[in-house]
Formats: sequence, C-alpha cells, structure tokens
Amino acid sequence: MPDIPLSLGEKSYEVHVANGSLKSVGFLVARARLEGKAAIITDSNVAPLYAASVITALDDAGCRVSTHVFPAGEQSKTLSTAETLAGEMVKAGHDRTSFIVALGGGVVGDLAGFLAATYYRGIPFIQIPTTVMAQVDSSVGGKTAVNIAAGKNLLGAFHQPKLVVADPLTLTTLPTRVGREGMAEMVKHAAISRAKSLFPLMQLAEELDIGFSLTTIERLPEIIADNISVKARIVEQDEHETRGVRAFLNFGHTIGHGIEASVPYGELLHGEAVALGMRAALHLSRKFAGLSASDEKLVLETMRTIGLPLTLPEHVDAETVMERVAADKKFRGGTPHLVLLEAIGKPVVSDAVTEADMREALELLQSPA
Repeated sequence: MPDIPLSLGEKSYEVHVANGSLKSVGFLVARARLEGKAAIITDSNVAPLYAASVITALDDAGCRVSTHVFPAGEQSKTLSTAETLAGEMVKAGHDRTSFIVALGGGVVGDLAGFLAATYYRGIPFIQIPTTVMAQVDSSVGGKTAVNIAAGKNLLGAFHQPKLVVADPLTLTTLPTRVGREGMAEMVKHAAISRAKSLFPLMQLAEELDIGFSLTTIERLPEIIADNISVKARIVEQDEHETRGVRAFLNFGHTIGHGIEASVPYGELLHGEAVALGMRAALHLSRKFAGLSASDEKLVLETMRTIGLPLTLPEHVDAETVMERVAADKKFRGGTPHLVLLEAIGKPVVSDAVTEADMREALELLQSPA
C-alpha cells in the first residue's frame, strides 16, 4: 500500500501503513533523514510488547537508543510526567540533535509529542501508534498536549512528526473494548466525509467479539489508510485550526470531552465518551442543521453495531458535564461552537446551539437510542 503523504511545505511527512512495518522502522527512519540518538517514549503496557522490536530495528539501522517508560493511562499525561521524562533524557545524553520515538497509543503520542515540541525548544519525533484510535487519528496532524486540572489538552503545541509508522499487527494485542472505542474515530471520519465508509466498519465490528484476529488484520491496512487520508486532507487545509476546517475533526468531541471528564478515570474510554458526544451532536444536527432522520439512523446504527455506548451512565450529572464543557478550549468567549452535520459528509461549525440546547441533548442521552 502506498504511503499517505501530508503536504505541509517544509513540515511535510508520510504515513506508512503496513502489516509488519515495525520491522521496517530503521529503514523508514533513515529514509526520513533522521539522525542522532533516539529516545523511545512508551508506557508500561506497550513496552513489554513492542519496545524490543523497535530497539532492534533502530539498532540495525545504526541508531543509538535509550528507552523511557511511564505508567500507562491518561492520568500520566501531565507536566509532571513530561518533566520526569525530560530529566531521564538529559541523563541519557540527549540533546537537540536527538529525536523522540513515540511508541504507543494516544496518551503516549500526545505526551511524547509535547516533550518533543519543548525539549531543547523542539526536536524531531516520529509516531509509532499501537491502538486503533492512535493509528487512525491522534498520531497524524501534529497536535500534542498534556492535561491540567482545569481541563484536557489545555497545554500543548502544534508539532508535526517527521514520520508515522502504523503497523496493524500491533492491534492484535488490544483488549476488545479498546479496539471498539478506537473505532469511534473511524465513525467520526466517515460522518464528516462519506457515508460509504460506514459500511466496512459495520462488517468489521461483527468480527470484534474476540478482538482483532489475524484474518481481520488483513483488511485493516486499507481501512486505516482510508481514515488517515480523511484526516490528512483536512490537516493540509488548516494545520493550526484557524480556518474553520480542522474543527470538523471535533465532531462529537465537545460534549464527549465533557462527559469523559465527568466520570472517574477509566469508567468511560475516550472513544466511548466521543460516541455519546456524537449521538448528542446528531440530535442537535437534526434540530439546527437539517440532518435527515435516515442519516442520523445510519450513524447511530453503525455505533450500535460496533458496540459503542449510546446511553449515559445513570450517575452522570448534566450540570457537571456542562461545567466541564464550558472549560473546553472549543468554547470561544463563553459561546459553544459545535460541529454539526447538514448531511453525512457535510459538516458545519455552528454557534446557534445554546447551553440550554446542550442540556436538552444530554437529557436525551439518558434514554436508550
């Protein structure tokens, strides 16, 4: 499968999607003209599975390597963790000639990317995503961030990777629930681009009861590449989210982030919260953007087939969600700007939705879809 290019002038790079591509990391790094010492940043879940393979590939290409592991989980995506990792890199002899290898899921990519953007005022990095969500979404586009008490991803920087290497074989080790939640981003990409992309997701979902099998993996590179292409074309048009185009990638995320932040860590995974946010956004799209009932039904049915949650946990308080939503960086001057759908493939950014409308949508989420 050909590499997917992101054309961003001097910051252009390619996304390499292929089964078994971990073994090619050394060659791909050399092709991207990355030199110097490599710092692999990974977490405690991924390190035992894939760090050795990446180290071997880089060693074979002549790269000196150090490995830095932090505790897995969103709770580690903090300035404190970044500072600890930076200190380890200094001790390992890394300077501005080094580069970072982000090996893992979305938390690893965000945190390692943030570290790359700030270490010695910015050094190169590559992404090697190992979850569905990271492969189809978060590893591409250059958004890096850490969380603070006031909200998710409030400290960050745009820092494009020099290379992304997505190996679908790494998905065979994912828990089924993590695989499903990652598919929420696939649904999002289909909803904002083209309806036909929803049907392969429903077919794929039927095979997920026992996780991603090797048979399923044979079809994944094409699906993953299709999703990356959607995001790549949007990022090319609006790298820093200043033209109103990249905002389309936030479909379902404003309310979804509020929901995710309103429950104890781990109760809802990011993609599960986004699925709930997309159901709310579909309802608001019917009300404010003219979305048809048939389009709403198709997206909801896809999420239902995948096994994504569509009903809020009973203990989730709407007011708490609204407080979290109000702290989201997608609010401008206290006014919500939500991505809605006029139709599947026709997203718009609307400021017509009031907080009262959002509360109504949250009430809808308390009932079965």
